Amino acid sequence: MPMHHDVRASNVDLKRLGVVLAVAHEREFQDFASLLLLEKLGPRTLQSLALVVEMIHGTPTRFSDPARFSFALGGKDGHPFPVPLKTYDETIDVMRRSLAAAQVGDTDKIDGLRRLDRFVQAVERSKAPSANFSETVARERQISDSLDGATAGSRLARSRRATQQLSLF
Repeated sequence: MPMHHDVRASNVDLKRLGVVLAVAHEREFQDFASLLLLEKLGPRTLQSLALVVEMIHGTPTRFSDPARFSFALGGKDGHPFPVPLKTYDETIDVMRRSLAAAQVGDTDKIDGLRRLDRFVQAVERSKAPSANFSETVARERQISDSLDGATAGSRLARSRRATQQLSLF
């Protein structure tokens, strides 16, 4: 890991990040979400899931640039962008529903997540998308408010945490 805290382009394999962004946002790959059997899955959540399932199903050789995974759900300190709480909650919900379905023998959703990982790897082998780091970070920061983007010190994060803690009583 680098000695600096912020995420920089030099810390990320831009081809691998580009593949995930292409799968999630480019027109030719948008219909793949329907193959996952996941309802109402938007491109931003697909981007997060693609990075999350890579951590679950990926091979050790795919972890040479761990900073790339900060593009799944941002960072509580705002690096490379604030945590998009709507996407965060939706990603957790998809994973929770998939695991719950698998526990009762319905493995379609878990298989769909495996297929997503294999699909991303196949795109990486056959295509050559590369992420523009500055544009990607700028875009995430631009849409941050619409996704309830929050940092550990932001007012939204504090009020949300307080609400969750109070609801325990």
